[in-house]
Amino acid sequence: MKKRLFTLLLTFVMLVFPFSAPAEDAGALSGYTLSRVVILSRHNIRSPLSGGGSMVGEITPHAWFQWTSAPSELSLKGAVLETMMGQYFRLWLEDEGLIPENWQPEEGAVRFYANAKQRTQATARYFSAGLLPVRVVPVECRAPYDAMDDTFNPILRYISDSYLEAVLEQIAEQGGEEGLNGYSRRLHDAIALLMDVTDMEESEAYRSGKYGQWLTDETHMVLEEGKEPGMAGPLRYATNTADALVLQYYEEPDALKAAFGHELTREDWAKICGIVETYVSILCSTPLIAVNTAHPLLAELKSEMEQEGRVFSFLCGHDSNVAGVLAAMGAEAYELPDTLETRTPIGGKLTFERYLDADGEAWYAVNMVYQSTEQLRQAQPLSLENPPVKAPLRFEGLETNADGLIRESDLLNRLQQAIDALDALQEEYADLEEAA
Repeated sequence: MKKRLFTLLLTFVMLVFPFSAPAEDAGALSGYTLSRVVILSRHNIRSPLSGGGSMVGEITPHAWFQWTSAPSELSLKGAVLETMMGQYFRLWLEDEGLIPENWQPEEGAVRFYANAKQRTQATARYFSAGLLPVRVVPVECRAPYDAMDDTFNPILRYISDSYLEAVLEQIAEQGGEEGLNGYSRRLHDAIALLMDVTDMEESEAYRSGKYGQWLTDETHMVLEEGKEPGMAGPLRYATNTADALVLQYYEEPDALKAAFGHELTREDWAKICGIVETYVSILCSTPLIAVNTAHPLLAELKSEMEQEGRVFSFLCGHDSNVAGVLAAMGAEAYELPDTLETRTPIGGKLTFERYLDADGEAWYAVNMVYQSTEQLRQAQPLSLENPPVKAPLRFEGLETNADGLIRESDLLNRLQQAIDALDALQEEYADLEEAA
C-alpha cells in the first residue's frame, strides 16, 4: 500500500519549469464564513547571505548596497514591509469577521512559530506587531538562536545509493539530454546578463579563475544524509550573485544604481531572478527530494490545521520550506503574477484558509499572498483598497467546488499522504538496496 501511495506521489507534476496560468479571482467568498487561517511564510527582505569578503563581494569591482543589517538578517525595509503585511491581514480578518478590532486573543487562539534564524524570528515578530497592535504574543523558538530548527531544516533525512540514483534521474528528466548541466545551458543567456550587469570580467577574482568559468564549467549536485541538498560549480555561484543583485533592486530606490549603472528592463530582472528560482526548484521541488526534506514541516502544518481552538497560525521559514511543502503536496504548476520571484516571493505567505459553508461543512482555499515587486520597491502601505497580490493554488488530483475550494477532508488526506511518503520512500529504496 505504501509503495503504491508513493508511486502516486511521484506522478505529481514537476515544478521546476512551470507554465503560466491565468490569474483567478481570489477575493471574498460569498456564502462562507472564515473560521481559521494557517500561514507558512517566507521571511521578508534580508541582506545577502554572505558579506563583502565573500565570493559575492569579490566577483564584481562595484560596491554593493550598504545594507541596514548584518549578512542574512532581516533588513530595516524588510521589517517595515512585514509590519505592513501584518496590518493588512488584520484588516482582512476583521473585514471577514474572524477577529474583532484590536483583538486580544485568548490563550491558544494564536500561534507564532519561526525558525531560529534572525530573519525568520524577526519576520514573525514584525508581522505579529502589525496583526495584533495591542497584544504582544510570543514567537516560539525551539532551537538555539541562529541554528536550524529541525522543523524548518530542509535536510535529507534518508539516503541510499538507489535513492540518489533516482533523484539524479528525476533532475535529469527536467534538464534534458545534458542532465543537470542542461539547466545551465538554458540559463546561459541569464548568466551572461548577470556577468555583464556586475561587470564581472573586470574583477580580479574572476580574471584569476578563482571561481571558474561560469558559462562553460559544469555544475554538480551535492547530496548527503543529514545535510541540505546543494550544488557545486557555476550555477551555485551565479545563484548567490543573482540573489544579492535582486535583493539590491528591492532595496535601492534608483533602479540604475541597483544595476550598477546598467539600464535593465523588467524582463531583464526577471531573467536574472530566474537563475535563483531554477536553483531553488531543483534542490527543493524535485519530488523525491521534497518528500524527504519537508517531512517535519508537513506534520507541523497538519497539526495546526487540526488544532482545537486555534484561530490563526503563523509559521515562518524560508523559500526552501515553501517550495518543498508545495512540491510534496503535489501542487499544480504555477507562475505568480506581478513579481520577479514567480514561485516563492520574498515575504510571501502560503495561506490555508478554512471556510464553513451554510451547512457547516469545512472547505479550504489555498493561496499565495505576497507584495508585488512595485509594492516592495516603493514600500507601499497595504489596505483593503491596495491589497497584496493573492493567487490561488491547485493540487494534482484534488477536486475543487464551484468556488474553487477544496474539501477539508481531501486536503488533510493529501497532507497525510505527503507525510507518509517518507516512510514509503525508505521502505521502497531499502528493498532495492537489499535486492542489489
